[in-house]
Amino acid sequence: MTAPGGRPDPLVERMRPYRSSIFAEMSAAAVRTGAINLGQGFPDSDPPAVVVDAAVEALRSGHHQYPPGAGIPELRHAVARHQLRRYGLEVDPEDGVQITMGASEALAAAVLAFCGPGDEVVVLEPYFDLYAAVVALAGATLRTVTLRPPGYTVDPDELRAAVGPRTRLVVVNTPHNPTGHVATLSELEVLAEVCCDRDVLVVTDEVYEHLTFDDHRHVPLASLPGMFERTVTISSAGKTCSATGWKVGWASGPAELVQSVRAVKQHLTYSGGTPFQHAIAAVLDDVEEVVADLRAALEHQRDLLCDGLESIGLEVFRPDGTYFVTADVAPLGAEDGLTFCRELPERAGVAAIPTQVFYADPDDGRTLVRFACCKRPEVLGDAVERLRVAFR
Repeated sequence: MTAPGGRPDPLVERMRPYRSSIFAEMSAAAVRTGAINLGQGFPDSDPPAVVVDAAVEALRSGHHQYPPGAGIPELRHAVARHQLRRYGLEVDPEDGVQITMGASEALAAAVLAFCGPGDEVVVLEPYFDLYAAVVALAGATLRTVTLRPPGYTVDPDELRAAVGPRTRLVVVNTPHNPTGHVATLSELEVLAEVCCDRDVLVVTDEVYEHLTFDDHRHVPLASLPGMFERTVTISSAGKTCSATGWKVGWASGPAELVQSVRAVKQHLTYSGGTPFQHAIAAVLDDVEEVVADLRAALEHQRDLLCDGLESIGLEVFRPDGTYFVTADVAPLGAEDGLTFCRELPERAGVAAIPTQVFYADPDDGRTLVRFACCKRPEVLGDAVERLRVAFR
């Protein structure tokens, strides 16, 4: 590939496959066509009032300059209390908690801290596209364990086969994006057994920890025997509080691992989001109460979208949590989800994400599509009706 003017492409080769994002493409298509955007995972309603009020108070209190590189002490201590109160995990708020510019930065800093050329990183697929990009950025090699519908559960034999002598890190995402699967205790036990047996490090992406449905409850992998000392746990206020633009995330765990993440993070963004850090610190002790209505509304929206998609003929895999619903669009005659999603804004006035882009082998998710349910009921209803008209 050449740049304008015939010059060689200036982008380093290992990052060329990640030059563009499917999210940017689908969101741009939604804007261009006036489509309802069920692609990108952000809510179309405000955070709980108490969260907004805390941010306004922080802004009015003069919190406008750089926070400490590790994050403000109030938030680091609040994260430590949250981990102990909710999961029984005892972390040092000084050296065992690092505040980041969203969970994405925490994940990138962790992979860059622990991995390099010659290392392998095992992830569960379909995976959030950032995972593959930061593994490439580190110069490491991506290996995958495929989760398959309808249950999207971890296959123990595939996991054992994937974690080999060159494995440096296993990345576990639960509640899982894009499938909405919440790992069961038996799945977590298998993951713990393999990681302990092979003596590998683990990073867990738990940004949807408070957004589970029905009787499903999130259990951190770090809470299983033998796992805390090898695990960096990542979460974020963005999804929990419907404030994705605030970019307040954190990594927690044993001090030696978190200090490694901190060593890298300081050279990425250093620190920021000071008033938002103060706002989240003010509400995190009561987070379950703060987001109770939001979680209940999201569960209702999940049901509305799932029922609507099923009513027009899609095979829907009802999620246990998160912002997302995956469905097989083959019953509508689609043979390729990427083509389907690229045509959807013009054809139906709806934007969605082809799940195949989250697999190392696109054939594994060829006709699967991800729809965001974190939208107001009337928006979801309108989207379903548009799809019904387009495909009747």
